[in-house]
Amino acid sequence: MQLLADDELGATREQFTRPLPAAYTRAFRAIADDAQQELTVVERAGELVATFQLSFLQYLTHLGGLRAQIEGVRVKAAYRGQGIGHQVFQYAIQRAATKGAYVLQLTTDKQRPGAKRFYESLGFVHSHDGLKLPLQK
Repeated sequence: MQLLADDELGATREQFTRPLPAAYTRAFRAIADDAQQELTVVERAGELVATFQLSFLQYLTHLGGLRAQIEGVRVKAAYRGQGIGHQVFQYAIQRAATKGAYVLQLTTDKQRPGAKRFYESLGFVHSHDGLKLPLQK
């Protein structure tokens, strides 16, 4: 949770406190219990330096294809710009392909133009427009 709160947008929506809010523990358990969810952390010399979540979504379209969605990608501030993000995505791409996904998709906040450029450098293309409807305030 510290990594997810460690940027300008995460700091506004996450609550990294001791103890952590119980909602995070419930979410972690639900992810751990769901075979279609993978929460991955990256360590360097025993230090947590990055994290991301892969969700596998079964569809009827694309001949009943499986999509992978990557969310919550964070690299610890002190390690940004060292190629860790690239390595994270290479692993995530390979993992999604190994599991049989026909596409790996993501969303990025419009307030993160640098992230969008990074994703495009990895081969992600802006192919769809996404819309969101907030259900809770």
